[in-house]
Amino acid sequence: MIDSHTHLMLCDGSEEELVAAALDAGVERMLTIGMGADSNPAAVASAERHGAVFASVGRHPNDATGFDEAAAGEIRRFGAHGKVRAIGETGLDFYRDTAAPEDQRRAFAAQVEIARELDLPIVIHARDPEGETAATDEIFDTLDAQAGEAPVILHCFSAPQRVGDAAERGWYCSFAGNATYPSAKELLFAAAKVPEDRILVETDAPYLAPQPMRGKRNQPAFVVETARAIAEVRGVSYEELERTVEANARSLFGW
Repeated sequence: MIDSHTHLMLCDGSEEELVAAALDAGVERMLTIGMGADSNPAAVASAERHGAVFASVGRHPNDATGFDEAAAGEIRRFGAHGKVRAIGETGLDFYRDTAAPEDQRRAFAAQVEIARELDLPIVIHARDPEGETAATDEIFDTLDAQAGEAPVILHCFSAPQRVGDAAERGWYCSFAGNATYPSAKELLFAAAKVPEDRILVETDAPYLAPQPMRGKRNQPAFVVETARAIAEVRGVSYEELERTVEANARSLFGW
């Protein structure tokens, strides 16, 4: 099994304990995600210490204030590291107002350009206020205009109404523990519609622990519970989904 999106530096417990627990659960590869100047070096360092860990580096939209050429240069430098396999997470978040939309757009556009330069996938964060779609719609438009052939990962996929649009574009949809919640039936059923060669699973740890672990801080080992729910709604065995997401991640991240 794989975890396509986690934040090891934010999880409870030591890094060694987290990686060991993941391996014991059968999670043999994970992508730990940097979100800015503090966490990008930590993500790369984790990847250097553990064979099972790879990194993505970027600037989260909630921390986009003050993004400039120096910030872009730092991401570009980290992106050239041998164990960095993606850029982001980046995108737009209109749910929180911690960064102005124009700052978010500037950071997003720069990271799309860096991903294209380095021939790396782009990890996308999209979040709208309840009942709205402006951020998601703008992200789709921006990627259509600027991403070119760069692979796109819609992390913590939360737009079931756009699952067909994502499939048409050949983008990857990664599902987290929130897809297992009783209130998220539309999201879980959307997972059944993603093409076999474009589906991924993740934890987004330490956030969004799957339903059997609700109330606990999430960790990479818990991705197996999300995978079980995704396999069930897709009408396949856990083992078959495991082979599918492992193959997709291997093709995407080259690990």
